[in-house]
Amino acid sequence: METGSKILIIGQSEMIKSALLNRLNSGGFSNVKVSDSLEPDEKPDYIFFTEWVGGIMANVKFPAEMMYNLTNLEMNVIEDARKAGVKKMLFLARSCVYPKDCPQPMKEEHILTGELDASTEPSAIATLWGIKMCQFYNRQYGTNFIVAVPTGVYGPKDDFDLQTAHVLPALIRRFHEAKVASSPSVILWGSGNPRREWLYVDDLADALVFLMENYDNLEVINIGVGDDLRIKDMADVISKIVRYEGKIAYDISKPDGAMRKRLDNSKLKKLGWEPKILFTEGINRTYDWFCKEGMSL
Repeated sequence: METGSKILIIGQSEMIKSALLNRLNSGGFSNVKVSDSLEPDEKPDYIFFTEWVGGIMANVKFPAEMMYNLTNLEMNVIEDARKAGVKKMLFLARSCVYPKDCPQPMKEEHILTGELDASTEPSAIATLWGIKMCQFYNRQYGTNFIVAVPTGVYGPKDDFDLQTAHVLPALIRRFHEAKVASSPSVILWGSGNPRREWLYVDDLADALVFLMENYDNLEVINIGVGDDLRIKDMADVISKIVRYEGKIAYDISKPDGAMRKRLDNSKLKKLGWEPKILFTEGINRTYDWFCKEGMSL
């Protein structure tokens, strides 16, 4: 990408769009636009298509709505990008596309090799549909639509709505509200034993720019951290940073989701990119933002 290239950021996540815009601006890119769609008269050179949707609760409560909205968004953006003749588009997928019993760490070639986890099946199927669309468009039309699969992403401007949020921002909000209300306990879904890997959003934005400039392979590429931790341990870290002193309990009647989802980061690491923000630092930054600006969400 040249600093004067026309760059369009499309997506649902204000967290990712904001971090990516900041990363591009700091890199000297001066012609960047953020939008929810690609307008018919637009002719961007590059598109970051950063669709992002909710966690387990959203998948369970709104499966049809999620499938409909995601597949329509993907269909429109991918076709419009082809018509606009963009030089390159990066489609940001989700790690739920991996099988529920996937070998660990999850390698890119494991996609579509097993049954999906039922708790996130709607968004997984919709995202797989988008991945295949990109690959089929590359095959038929000669487009350059690359696909990246990040691990769990968090940071300022995350979705803190308890009906749709992923587990990490939901924990931040629940522990904060429990602290303010002096609640004696917080009950969390599942056993707390599943392991999750987390990537701070500024690291994700840096990785996306890196891939746009350095990766042209038609195969999917992971964006991971290389380490994971149990939800119980994650909850302990967050509760300490929030300074919630009550009891943490677990409702094992609720779904756990996949027991482990650690991405194999070796392809991206070989290209020369690695994350920089440690988990505790990222949580501190995110909670600081939530206290200052996220309380009304």
